[in-house]
Amino acid sequence: MAPLPKHLTGDKAAIDEFINQFDVFLFDCDGVLWSGDHLFPGTVETLELLRSRGKKTIFVTNNSTKSRADYLKKLTSMGIPSNVDEIFASAYSSAIYISRIMKLPAPKNKVFVIGEAGIETELRSEGVEFLGGTDPALRRDITPEDYTNIANGSMLDENVGIVLAGLDFHINYLKLSLGYQYLARGAKFLATNLDSTLPSAKTFFPGAGSISVPLINMTGQQPIALGKPSQAMMDSIEGKFHFDRKKACMVGDRLDTDIQFGLEGKLGGTLAVLTGVSRKEQWEVEDAPVVPHYYVDKLSDLSG
Repeated sequence: MAPLPKHLTGDKAAIDEFINQFDVFLFDCDGVLWSGDHLFPGTVETLELLRSRGKKTIFVTNNSTKSRADYLKKLTSMGIPSNVDEIFASAYSSAIYISRIMKLPAPKNKVFVIGEAGIETELRSEGVEFLGGTDPALRRDITPEDYTNIANGSMLDENVGIVLAGLDFHINYLKLSLGYQYLARGAKFLATNLDSTLPSAKTFFPGAGSISVPLINMTGQQPIALGKPSQAMMDSIEGKFHFDRKKACMVGDRLDTDIQFGLEGKLGGTLAVLTGVSRKEQWEVEDAPVVPHYYVDKLSDLSG
């Protein structure tokens, strides 16, 4: 059984020792810095404290609905100074994986997207052709004609080689039917991330992982996930920022994504915050599968 994490809240000496250990802090966003459009009090001050002590801050999010540029706008609007190079989102990770690692030969390298504009923006930035996504023609009920046209292939693009599933606020039966047919015809199955829930407005909503479940059930396939805790994402982050993993700490609210991401990546530390999904009771049980090194009640506890 892994040792229980050290509770840092209220212990100034322990907090100071904790911060001094690391050069780089990787931050999840939803549930750590904010919930929806609600910025947690003390977030800006905490990030300023870390930066004033020479720490590198990187924002690592599984939310695929926004591009890095979108996240920069959100950070800026909330008073958090940043730049695009400090942001690493699952939509960007997916685009990098498709364009630079998979490198499917043309013309059968087009992507069918189940997701929002953030994915489309990052695919465009890498020169990846796609269809689906925010196409208004797919935001409707399926018709009897659709069944026929999907079955005979006339509604399908023969050059689709990848189905990429992310969080889709307009998911419907038509999109799932098209995604299934592409997978049944041999397309590769990718997911931006497999988060079951999305924290927002102080409660939870379906996450990107919930969007993938029907396709998983229909095909019996598990997608390659390109968000946390995927180590493909960790390798990409390390390759971009060139840091010593032992001097880096992952800060997050989800045990099965954020904390597992840091543990599997062999980072020097993992810090759980209790303002999002996971609760300390989850690591206090015997044989808990994921146990962080440290935890705080809220991120601002680091700044006193």
